[in-house]
Amino acid sequence: MRSLAVIEMQEARATQVRVTEDSLIVELQDGRVLSVPLVWYPRLWHGSPEERAKVVLLADGAYLHWPDLDEDLSVEGLLLGRKSGESPESLRRWLATRKQKNRKSDETL
Repeated sequence: MRSLAVIEMQEARATQVRVTEDSLIVELQDGRVLSVPLVWYPRLWHGSPEERAKVVLLADGAYLHWPDLDEDLSVEGLLLGRKSGESPESLRRWLATRKQKNRKSDETL
């Protein structure tokens, strides 16, 4: 038999998402509001305000996706307090690729 806590986490769905300078804030259908430190998610931390604002709610709000940052989070993971599992090497590669793309964009302007 599954515990009530597990059932509640599986049913939790995001309705709104905001990213401030230092927090990820997620409003849930049941009225709860989650606020977690943005530094837990380095891709969001390094993203521009415009990139952070482009969040897509998937699976009826069970997942959060930032296409410009290639970041995906689950509401369940947020409720469990899971930080990004990305390795430092993966983040370094992503930042290097991002820097190259930005440099190319600047050259075309």
